[in-house]
Amino acid sequence: MSKSKINVAIIGLGFGAEFIPIYQRHPHANMYAICQRNADSLHKIGDAFGIEKRYQDYDELLTDKEIDAVHINTPIPNHAEQSIKALRAGKHVACTVPMATTVAECEAIVKATQETGLTYMMMETVVYAREFLFMKELYEKGELGKIQFLKASHQQDMDGWPNYWPGLPPMHYATHCVGPVLALTRNEAEYVSCFGSGTIRSELHHHYHSTFAVETAHIKFRNSDLSAHIYRSLFDTARQYRESFEVYGSKKAVEWPLIEGRPLVIHTAKKPEPDIPEEVQSPDYAHLLPAPIQHFTTGGVYDEDSNQHLSFTQGAGHGGSHPHLVHEFISALKEGRSPYPNEKQSANITCVGILAHESAQQGGKIISLPDFTFS
Repeated sequence: MSKSKINVAIIGLGFGAEFIPIYQRHPHANMYAICQRNADSLHKIGDAFGIEKRYQDYDELLTDKEIDAVHINTPIPNHAEQSIKALRAGKHVACTVPMATTVAECEAIVKATQETGLTYMMMETVVYAREFLFMKELYEKGELGKIQFLKASHQQDMDGWPNYWPGLPPMHYATHCVGPVLALTRNEAEYVSCFGSGTIRSELHHHYHSTFAVETAHIKFRNSDLSAHIYRSLFDTARQYRESFEVYGSKKAVEWPLIEGRPLVIHTAKKPEPDIPEEVQSPDYAHLLPAPIQHFTTGGVYDEDSNQHLSFTQGAGHGGSHPHLVHEFISALKEGRSPYPNEKQSANITCVGILAHESAQQGGKIISLPDFTFS
């Protein structure tokens, strides 16, 4: 885009409020408008951040010709419809995860993006977290050697979360573990096989007709000798919140700590056995960002943790990823390039989870990813 600053509207101000000051301080963004159905919340946040343009109605917002891009942070069931509406209204789209809840919705977003010539980016936090960026740097420098295998998990206790969360199949919200295993080498999933394990309590079964406490899947990569293992749990499985990502190379491997806040463990091949593992603190990658937003890799929107969204505090600040996500989206628009993940990559990541649950319901049946998710 040729204009000096991109006018951004944020839709949904729970988790979405975390991004307001980042856009306000990004040198190429203008935090133009916010949208929230609840008037009290809308005006409280608008006043707190000095945002004059406020909407309670999303459809009305989309008629505003001054808006260049929307960042959608609404509940999961709304993502597909709101993304498609925005694209058809001529707005670029950044959307929190997952992209959609069905394969057909993913395809519709890909189609709308391609037909309009606009930009879509799924705002997957893990692929911009400092730990992932550290492993990516090791990979790109050749320090890991040949990548042999990848593994990731996302375990979270969702009891007490509202609306659509109770009984949600674990793999329906799998992008936090699918994303990193595909993103490290920029691969795509070709097919997936998944098994369910255990049983959540009976009162949760009817919401999605799903009983599994844990779902564990293998992903076969397209045009590659690689595969990855991922596992997810949301209810009735004892575990501290964990979004883990591990990579095993011929020279080095990097493993996630079992307890949040502990160092990563690097294993180096051919050393004496006691010397193979080494604990390493992941560096921060704020230096990759414009100076005005660098401090957001180590801090959220508010000074007090009690004001931050539960997913942010549970997830240890999402690895400092929020300013990187904003910068990737805005930079892609300014430079006229495709962001990561773009519409097809987002669809591939999201459809892995959707199809993994289908596989689990069919006893581990191998299910191929649809062609529209391939670059």
